[in-house]
Amino acid sequence: MSAPSLGHGARLTIDLGAIVANWRRLGAEAPGTPCAAVLKADAYGCGLAAVAPALWRAGCRIIFVAHLAEGEAARAVLPEATVYVLNGLPPGAAPAFVRRNLRPVLGSLAEIEEWAALSQGLLPAALHVDTGMNRLGLSVPEALALVRDPRLKAAGIDLVMSHLVSAERPDEAINLRQIAEFADVRAAFPGIPASLANSSGIFLGEAAHHDLLRPGYALFGGNPRPGKPNPMRPVVRLEAEIVQLRDVEAGAGAGYNARWIAPGPRRLATLSVGYADGYPRSASGRGRALVGGVSCPILGLISMDLIILDVTEAPAARRGAPAVLIGDALDVDTVGQAAGTIGYEILTGLGSRYVRNYVE
Repeated sequence: MSAPSLGHGARLTIDLGAIVANWRRLGAEAPGTPCAAVLKADAYGCGLAAVAPALWRAGCRIIFVAHLAEGEAARAVLPEATVYVLNGLPPGAAPAFVRRNLRPVLGSLAEIEEWAALSQGLLPAALHVDTGMNRLGLSVPEALALVRDPRLKAAGIDLVMSHLVSAERPDEAINLRQIAEFADVRAAFPGIPASLANSSGIFLGEAAHHDLLRPGYALFGGNPRPGKPNPMRPVVRLEAEIVQLRDVEAGAGAGYNARWIAPGPRRLATLSVGYADGYPRSASGRGRALVGGVSCPILGLISMDLIILDVTEAPAARRGAPAVLIGDALDVDTVGQAAGTIGYEILTGLGSRYVRNYVE
């Protein structure tokens, strides 16, 4: 394992082949059902400009992003893809959607009216129906009341969708309620494709699959079935370089405010990475890194640009040697848990300063 480039003390390796394999694996859960890809937040921090073309080459034809600007970035690299923008239609934004051939996911009567006035049924959009999240979308009664409303036809709806609340917890009753409510909605809009299943929802079975799968997190190695073996291949590997080693005696402190005090003689290593790179400060005193395969605890407070490890038990520790912060036994879910958050936040927080290496 080589040390990171001299351009920065940490290297982020992103396996595009693993992303494609994960997309195919998720699609295999529902043979015959098209599988889209949710690539919001710069493809979950992995870089939309690299990820989207790799998925397109594999056969993915539909992607979802969160904002208009993300849609514009997607269109720049995928001129022929179908691109939906999840966060709706901002006031006055309809002409920009038209110019970029982007499809808004309409979630209110105001959005439907604004889009319909411009599109007149010629420009497609999706309809978001809320079945329990209470975040975006029309309520089920509002959606059902629109079935024969001329505004809906003028909006050119080509997809009806909803979002699962607790798909990663398959035993929760709300999953069944949402699946049942969405089935009613779908029946009210015959001939229009429907989509409900996110990454975890794909594993809820055929009743959640409908006409289009919408995985996001699992594409990037996150476990869609918490508590069970992860069926996804790992995608992200983060290695940070040891820039300095020092030996300290009992009673010595480490980092700001000396939040850690050496219980005895210890060997410390400093890594050239910190919270400015997206490695969360909340992992201070809780996270770990692997040095030569040995698990080494993070000591004291994580700094803006530096992390201190206890490498006393790691004989491979030396100046310039890599420490694995994400990868091997430290997958994104494990790192997120250690930081008191979730793997989604770890991925989407990956910083721009890393030397990025894409592999197929």
